[in-house]
Amino acid sequence: MKYLILIQSNERSLAIWDKMSDDDRTAFGVGHLKLNEEMGEAGVLVASEGLADPSLARFVSVRDGETVVSDGPFAEVKEHLAGFYLIDVASEKDAYEWAAKVPDAATIGVEVRPVLDMSGWEF
Repeated sequence: MKYLILIQSNERSLAIWDKMSDDDRTAFGVGHLKLNEEMGEAGVLVASEGLADPSLARFVSVRDGETVVSDGPFAEVKEHLAGFYLIDVASEKDAYEWAAKVPDAATIGVEVRPVLDMSGWEF
């Protein structure tokens, strides 16, 4: 079953980042690279990415058949998705064990969410 491990950025995580030394930040990034490698070797990694600054995001909608692209997110957004791991594991317990290895789990925590399996749905 596939699970998405979500890494959020917010005021709390930014405060922790600001207090880290350059060496701590390097170790944090290396921790993500090593986890990527470990997940790949274990055969559970489907995809993982860090996301660019939210100021580069755009909001896309369709109104009356026309695609509208606007700026976003907006200034009042205090939390945003910073990255993710998409893994395919045998159980929810396995997903939690992998999530615990994400460097962010040691600071603010990460969110684990099952991916909705629509393969059996009939349309």
